[in-house]
Amino acid sequence: MMRRIAQNRFKALTSACVLSMMATVAWSQGPSIRWLGTLGGDWSSAFGVSADGSVVVGRSRNSTGQEIAFRWTALGGMQSLGTFGGDRSGAVSVSANGNIVVGWAYDAQGRWRAFRWENNQMQDLGTLGGNYAEAYGISADGSVIVGYAADSQGRWRACRWANGAVTALFGSDWLYPHSWAWDVSDDGSVIVGSIWKYSDDYYYYPLNRAFRWRQGSRQNFMDGIAYAVSADGTVVAGRNDDTQYDCDYYGCREYVAGDYASRTTWSNNTYNTQTRRLGNYSFGHSAFDISADGSIVVGISDDKAFRWTQSGVEDLNVTYANLLTNGSRLISAFAISRNGRYIVGVGYNGATRRDEAFLLDTGSRCTPHNGDADNNGCIDDADLLAVLFAFGNTGSDLGRVDVNCDQTVDDADLLQVLFNFGSGC
Repeated sequence: MMRRIAQNRFKALTSACVLSMMATVAWSQGPSIRWLGTLGGDWSSAFGVSADGSVVVGRSRNSTGQEIAFRWTALGGMQSLGTFGGDRSGAVSVSANGNIVVGWAYDAQGRWRAFRWENNQMQDLGTLGGNYAEAYGISADGSVIVGYAADSQGRWRACRWANGAVTALFGSDWLYPHSWAWDVSDDGSVIVGSIWKYSDDYYYYPLNRAFRWRQGSRQNFMDGIAYAVSADGTVVAGRNDDTQYDCDYYGCREYVAGDYASRTTWSNNTYNTQTRRLGNYSFGHSAFDISADGSIVVGISDDKAFRWTQSGVEDLNVTYANLLTNGSRLISAFAISRNGRYIVGVGYNGATRRDEAFLLDTGSRCTPHNGDADNNGCIDDADLLAVLFAFGNTGSDLGRVDVNCDQTVDDADLLQVLFNFGSGC
């Protein structure tokens, strides 16, 4: 009798603890927005975010009006990354773990140089013989960085930095004199960007051509700019320029009549679908980043931050209106975390009355459950072993072994399995 009472008390206590933990987690997993402040000035914008949303990078004005690269964390706040002796810099992208930051910074001579920042050290990545370079994209582990660098003739060349060397992705000529690399796949093998093409008629008018580069081979696939690529390199997001022609007796002039955000897919490394328009045709409509699996795209349309999924385009100001107090609004979404949960960019903070970097947590797509880790309806040894083998792991992509969805497999998850052990079997 006493043993049964003790068991019931233990079970009740365990149940209370688990329910308390789950209640706390459920509250913390809801959507939220965080304004990141500035470096002392009146403006900031975020351009990159780590895989788990814990690190944000961008650019902010300081108290003297200089625009300086920053790295933000919840514990440390906004940290200035400095320059190479000049008066401005910008952080554009960050590795998956948040430890390596890339961007550009001015030196004392007013030249902007690509940088790699790690452990409070800013490294000049070098150029292709010219004076200027910028880094825009970084592989998941930080081993491959892409951007552009000037050559000895002053032409901007899409390039990659890897193993301590800088390499141009392809050649340059009078018709395609300049190019930029904007993003790179997780393993560094696929790079996307744009080429500046001069029209071959008498107007000599410059236009952008988007490209996808893989293992030394380049494919131009639309009029516009490819800004982002999925983790495996098969989905590209960017801006499609609606190129039209104005013809007369002397010839035809190409011009951009408008633009729209776009998403393009590949199969077996072959361009296999038409570029898909995301939203309405307009100027100022671009997709800037894409989730790791290519299913979510974010960007700007008519000065409003948007998110695209297979369900369509949504204005983030409408979806998260309850979070935007004091007349605040989200202007542009520049980056999204690998799992699609965290979105960063620039918005108007009504409380501080300034344009400011934001971190939007759209809420976990993980659903807390009763301990059935393999989702077969029976909580048994298989579920217990799954949680035990994953014990101590952290992150936002843990699957059902993260029973309570707190991004850590720990005692709380194990207790939930034990408490419901045998259910449904």
